[in-house]
Amino acid sequence: MSGITAKALPLDHGIARLEELNKEIIQCRKCPRLVEHREQIGVVQRRAYRGEEYWCKPITGFGDPQARLLVVGLAPGAHGANRTGRIFTGDRSGDYLYRALFETGFANQPESVSRQDGLVLRDAYITCPVRCVPPDNKPTKEEILACRPFLVRELAYLANVKLVVALGNIGLQAYLSVLQDQGRIKSRSPFRFAHGAVFRAYKGGPLLLTSYHPSQQNTSTKRLTAEMLREIFFRSRRLIEDEAHEELAPGGQVKASR
Repeated sequence: MSGITAKALPLDHGIARLEELNKEIIQCRKCPRLVEHREQIGVVQRRAYRGEEYWCKPITGFGDPQARLLVVGLAPGAHGANRTGRIFTGDRSGDYLYRALFETGFANQPESVSRQDGLVLRDAYITCPVRCVPPDNKPTKEEILACRPFLVRELAYLANVKLVVALGNIGLQAYLSVLQDQGRIKSRSPFRFAHGAVFRAYKGGPLLLTSYHPSQQNTSTKRLTAEMLREIFFRSRRLIEDEAHEELAPGGQVKASR
């Protein structure tokens, strides 16, 4: 592993490195299957968006480089981020996520429809372990691994993160895999996914909070409601502000009050 995995960079260096990283991400063509799929979506298009210019490139992270909250999703939506060019923008998942962030003070507005809509995140940054839309929303193991260096670098450059919210088990496993590769945790098995579970992954590291992903499948079946997601980010705010959690033992679940 390179030196950037050892510890976070100073804030000013991190911001500059994030900008460099995002330029690299947009140019990436490592995975032929994903490149073909993302570009084909832009050719076929959905009827509701017929005639729009689709982004059809990898998606970068988005938000406040000084954020204490990091949200880790999965991958771009076919007619959401792959169309608009911004993570969780232009689809139902984004409608749920950004409204919850707005209602809990992490965003300046509840809507996210385009890169030019004026949305600003406050003390929050959103990323995903897979940067291109995968067929059937199922990236292969090889594709996840090919994208992992981008996530590793983001984690190093986001120097102020105090809490990571993992949306779904794939987001959780992607984050834990980075920690395991770095030797920060020995095993991922103690960190069992459950909605609302909170962990201290390693000493001195950010807390980890898990949530169901706001996918259309989860929200349409009420597995995840708007109220449940809003409570995740209210709880995030409390965990970030509660200094008492700094002394919690690593490797176990936190019995935090709701």
